[in-house]
Amino acid sequence: MTTDYDTIALLYKKSKELPFRRHIEAYTFFNLLDDLTGKSLLDLACGEGFYTRQFKQKGAARVFGVDNSEKMIELARQEEASQAQEIEYIVADVLELGKIGSFDLVVAVYLLNYAQTKEQLFKMCQSIYANLKPGGRFVTVNNNSEQPPASYLTTEKYGFIKSVDEPLTEGTAIKHTFKVDGKKFSFNNYYLSQATYEWAFQSVGFKEVRWQKPIVSPDGVRQESQEFWQDFLDYVPIVGIECLK
Repeated sequence: MTTDYDTIALLYKKSKELPFRRHIEAYTFFNLLDDLTGKSLLDLACGEGFYTRQFKQKGAARVFGVDNSEKMIELARQEEASQAQEIEYIVADVLELGKIGSFDLVVAVYLLNYAQTKEQLFKMCQSIYANLKPGGRFVTVNNNSEQPPASYLTTEKYGFIKSVDEPLTEGTAIKHTFKVDGKKFSFNNYYLSQATYEWAFQSVGFKEVRWQKPIVSPDGVRQESQEFWQDFLDYVPIVGIECLK
């Protein structure tokens, strides 16, 4: 059962304002990305362009956004129309994307965790690899499928929780529920083991794979305290991944 992001697009956009998004998700992501000056970049599962616009602001020369939700791309194009940054957006499914260009970086925030089978994950990785220049990098933030389900409720104070109805096996749905401005919305990710991820990356040809635990920004520690973030760091609900072609 896939999520219809057209129906939750506005709430999902609002969820980007949650403190963990800025102080952990974004901080971990941009730490992996490093200097973007002059780079060409393909943003997969770009949503309404929250990060896509930031890539341009941080010096990327060419930025291209892809998402399979027409509503998300509509919101992204509205932002582009009101403040042009020369970002291109298209509606497409990464599973069927194929090669659309040759980029220094392919990036994604929460893409691979929608693969329900190792075959789907492999197809996603094929599309990613095909759009990278030799020596290019794929950088992503992903649901950490290795987080113990017993710790799923510890993230409620950050604005979201996970839940499962059955033991974690390949393809098990992991429900994510967010609370924003008193309103809740949910969507599913799917469990695939870290070993399956490693297999997919290596099978398409990536030379190196690096896993990055989340890190908290200094501003986040100052604003909320280290103690506030400790459950996030101890139980690791998300993870960064970097792959080198």
